[in-house]
Amino acid sequence: MDNRFPTTGQITPQDIAEIKSKGFSGIVCARPDNEERGRPSFDEIARAAKESGLPIVHIPVSGMLSQGQVIRFEEAMARIQGPVLGYCRSGARAGSLYTTLRR
Repeated sequence: MDNRFPTTGQITPQDIAEIKSKGFSGIVCARPDNEERGRPSFDEIARAAKESGLPIVHIPVSGMLSQGQVIRFEEAMARIQGPVLGYCRSGARAGSLYTTLRR
């Protein structure tokens, strides 16, 4: 998307150290748990993020964005200063959250 909110596909707990080393100040997950078998849950990734001192927010998106999701995203972006990495299966749903800030 841009330097404030780049997006990516699925991450793993093992990616957290590299994400932090690249200067990210937080993470937003737009992927629902159990969407695809064999993928780490949000809780697994959140534990690794917490151990690294990175704030992480889960805003699962399936289908159209709700007003509640948009509000939670706006609040998360206001709290986390600096670049935030957004992820989901492909990065598209995370990106759709960010486009709501630029309307």
